Amino acid sequence: MWFELLILVIGIAFGFFHQGKEDYWGLLKTGAIVGIVLGVIFGIVASLFIPGALGLGIGIGGAVGIFIAIVLLVIIFIVGAFIGDWLEGMQKKPSS
Repeated sequence: MWFELLILVIGIAFGFFHQGKEDYWGLLKTGAIVGIVLGVIFGIVASLFIPGALGLGIGIGGAVGIFIAIVLLVIIFIVGAFIGDWLEGMQKKPSS
């Protein structure tokens, strides 16, 4: 729970301090690519260190689990960046 809140706060700070609107689709694509790469790497490592049928199951399941976890964290980051962009826009509006 704390890790997800930290990701959200970092996303808010990123959206607020990074000038202009963020490329949310680009952030999601980059996060998905990182998720796939890390999932495959950790799946292969798990298969090598835990040989046999159990290792293969952990490797494939672990790869899918890592991919899903990273994509969910990226989505939380994007929500934070969206909030940060909104706050940045509210700060720039002239008060009447």
